[in-house]
Amino acid sequence: MLKAGDKAPEFTAEDQAGNRVSLSAVLGEGKRVILYFYPKDNTSGCTAEACSLRDGYGELLAKGFTVVGVSPDGAGTHRRFIEKHQLPFRLLVDADHAIAEAYGTWGEKKFMGRTYMGMLRTTFVIGTDGVIEKVFEKVETKRHFEQIVEWDEARD
Repeated sequence: MLKAGDKAPEFTAEDQAGNRVSLSAVLGEGKRVILYFYPKDNTSGCTAEACSLRDGYGELLAKGFTVVGVSPDGAGTHRRFIEKHQLPFRLLVDADHAIAEAYGTWGEKKFMGRTYMGMLRTTFVIGTDGVIEKVFEKVETKRHFEQIVEWDEARD
């Protein structure tokens, strides 16, 4: 897993609209990036996390952030998830897990006694210089926006 101080790996992926999105292009917008990895669209925890980020999106923008989500789901599933919950940010398709593997968020999970490979819910805050400022491995899904803001304000 990457840590604060590491250079964020470059990636290019398709978003919900079929546009190619790269980390360098997102950083080129001049904002810090909240890159959040989540397991699956329209599941309870992932919906709570996305809606928390949606509800705080205006404040995050005002603080100089942009938000990008990443999951293995396809563009169509992402579009429906965005429409259903009015999400104002991009969701990237990582069907082959290449981005997740580069960031160390594709790993072993356990559920109901079964072990399998899947997306580890993790958020990276990436500075405008492309360096990781913070890694949230213990994401509080219902208050993830607040979790990020509290960390950011504690830095000042």
